[in-house]
Amino acid sequence: MKLKCIIVDDELMARKALQKLCEQHQSIELVATCVNAQEALAILEQQEIELIWLDVEMPGLTGFDLLEKITSMPFVVLTTSKTEYAFDAFQYQVVDYIKKPITVPRFNLAVEKVLELSQKKENAQAQHNEIYIKHDGRYIRLPYSDIQYVENVGDYVKIFTSKHSYVIHSTMKSLEEKLGKKFLRVHRSYIVHLEKIVDIEENNLVIANKVIPISRANKSELLNRLNML
Repeated sequence: MKLKCIIVDDELMARKALQKLCEQHQSIELVATCVNAQEALAILEQQEIELIWLDVEMPGLTGFDLLEKITSMPFVVLTTSKTEYAFDAFQYQVVDYIKKPITVPRFNLAVEKVLELSQKKENAQAQHNEIYIKHDGRYIRLPYSDIQYVENVGDYVKIFTSKHSYVIHSTMKSLEEKLGKKFLRVHRSYIVHLEKIVDIEENNLVIANKVIPISRANKSELLNRLNML
């Protein structure tokens, strides 16, 4: 599966150069190019992005300002014409720091670093097939295979299984990161277990007897993740 990425850079030529590099790489899927941090934040709220090619110096919010606002951090490669930001960059645990103009070998090296880290992350998630949740003052072991879907309820989330439901103090972003690849956020209020889907019609899907809405931004990702004929 390709890494979904966005480019965030206020310089037109820099965006075009990076866009060409991304489109030529078989492991990268470019979702969008953004001229500022505000555009990037809007996309990050709607879609799961795995990699950001991020400029540092931009009008309004800088690249570092953007990183401060992101709640679920993707892999980040900083792209800049200056080297003076290197120390600050690695305080944010960015994967790589590339000085412009970006050459093909240097771009490929950054992608290789991201792919290696992504594989390590997937392997770590695969080793865990359960979570413990705090419910009624005790911790309950909950296998991933028992979870049908998760619903956002204000400051809490509600986890549904075939027999029970559990309200816990958490965020959707946090659960997204913990649950792994068999789960997908199909709407800002719902995360579903892909193997529990009974059917899909228009902008809704069904799990057990529950009809769950699919947001327009997440529908293409859902269809890509399923084994469609």
